[in-house]
Amino acid sequence: MSEPVAPEVDPVEGAPPRRREPVFNLPPVVLAVIGICVAVYLLQQYVLTESQQMTLLYDGAFIPVLYTGQYGFDWFLFSRPFTYAFMHGGFAHIAINMVWIAAFGSPLANRVGTLWFALFFAATGLASVALFWALHPYGEAPLVGASGAISGMMGAAARFGFRTDRLAGKAAFAGPVLPIAFVLRLRGVVIFLAVWMIINLATGLAGFAPGVEGQIAWEAHIGGFVAGFFGLRWFDRRWQAPDWESTDLRT
Repeated sequence: MSEPVAPEVDPVEGAPPRRREPVFNLPPVVLAVIGICVAVYLLQQYVLTESQQMTLLYDGAFIPVLYTGQYGFDWFLFSRPFTYAFMHGGFAHIAINMVWIAAFGSPLANRVGTLWFALFFAATGLASVALFWALHPYGEAPLVGASGAISGMMGAAARFGFRTDRLAGKAAFAGPVLPIAFVLRLRGVVIFLAVWMIINLATGLAGFAPGVEGQIAWEAHIGGFVAGFFGLRWFDRRWQAPDWESTDLRT
């Protein structure tokens, strides 16, 4: 006995086509950053010998004392302020950073686009090591991790008042870049900034954080945050002045 065959139903004319949700709903540039960080971490942990690991750490991490002129010149002086962000000191370190990149980097990348996100990542990472070097110019401990650039993304999120929309099917920071005076009157943003600052100072000055090996470079976090908070408009090329910006509020 044959089974009854269900008739084919034609799609309703004018109905929007079904969209398939991607498995990883992250912008390609964010996936690329995460992929590079994970690849470098796996290379360090499971491929390189101990000697090779030390060489990679010396050539790729940011070591402040190397920029005092005491150790001469090498070409890695130009690349270390950028490559350090792709290296991490332990599993908890990279896991936490990758979660935060996905959370704050995705809406920022969807807002500003691939090129400007990459430039933002590089600029805030550079600002992080600049402040860290200014405070510890003779430090010998290598600085690694994307935390500084991630802090810059948090600073950018604050300038949007943490507003996002999904009109294009993906989360993106929404609206104009808010004037600083206006941002500092938003209770939710101020609470976030206060909690973020307290956690950074507490973990940094205490010298450790649960599950993270090594000392927390709170100075680098603040450098990245300040760069992202104050410098966002250089990277947000879609910005349009809101109606209320004709008031006395200044950035």
